[in-house]
Amino acid sequence: MNSVDGTPEGQDNAPESERFLQAGPEGGRVTVMLAAFEGWNDAGEAASDALHYLNKLWDGKKVATVDAEDYYDFQFTRPTVRRTSTGARKVKWPSTRIYRASVPNSNVDVVFVLGSEPSYRWRAYTTELLVHAEALGVEAVVLIGALLADVPHSRPIPVSTTTEDSALRERLNVESSQYEGPVGIVGVLAEFALLAGLPTVSLWAAVPHYVAQPPSPKAQLAILHKVEDLLQVPLDTHSLAEESEAWERGVDELATEDPEIAAYVRQLEEAKDTADLPEATGESIAREFERYLKRRGKERP
Repeated sequence: MNSVDGTPEGQDNAPESERFLQAGPEGGRVTVMLAAFEGWNDAGEAASDALHYLNKLWDGKKVATVDAEDYYDFQFTRPTVRRTSTGARKVKWPSTRIYRASVPNSNVDVVFVLGSEPSYRWRAYTTELLVHAEALGVEAVVLIGALLADVPHSRPIPVSTTTEDSALRERLNVESSQYEGPVGIVGVLAEFALLAGLPTVSLWAAVPHYVAQPPSPKAQLAILHKVEDLLQVPLDTHSLAEESEAWERGVDELATEDPEIAAYVRQLEEAKDTADLPEATGESIAREFERYLKRRGKERP
């Protein structure tokens, strides 16, 4: 099936030189790793929830696990007990799971890394992940995180795209991260992946700090839109968009009950609107309209 602009569905008409994923030999398949970690890097659980959503959407199959005994402090990241379908009690241990999926109607394969941030031996942990990446033919890496920030819930959730790869920065027209300070496993894996020669970008969603408790569907949706643009594959996010709208309405109601919170939200809205004025360019509007047309084409029978 073709999209409304005549290109195969799931692909974009951007020049090859400007794409994050470069075509494989003779137009073959391309494999990208998407990784997110519960814990310090995952405000509102937006990052891990976004990848769980994609893993379910694309029917990912588990291909490997990282041994929890080697990397987790179980007094810090505790196991949980659940009842199985037969009523038996089962202990679920924290771990890192690796899944593989093929994106429908595209030449993209995805390796998902999902799990909790490890407690120790981070260098050995990231090395083990990259060994799995090599075995699975990974050619590029997208690392996803979420942080708490002074942003209003009533405006689009900002998602930054950064890379330390100078060639990739020029190709994608993005910046390097200016952050200095303590890092989580996402930052460590980014450095190790680059050292391994893998094109690597990081996506970070800014979650409103006054509604930090999970779930955070609006931030999750913003991450998925960035993944959609980066991989140039259309996503079915209709149900999540409805959850996002319901979440925003709920936060609106809570804010109106507290005059101080309502005033603070208005202050954040004004600051955000002022900062975003220069970005309301013809290029950004055209990009959003193109995404809308592609989704409409995907929804047609």
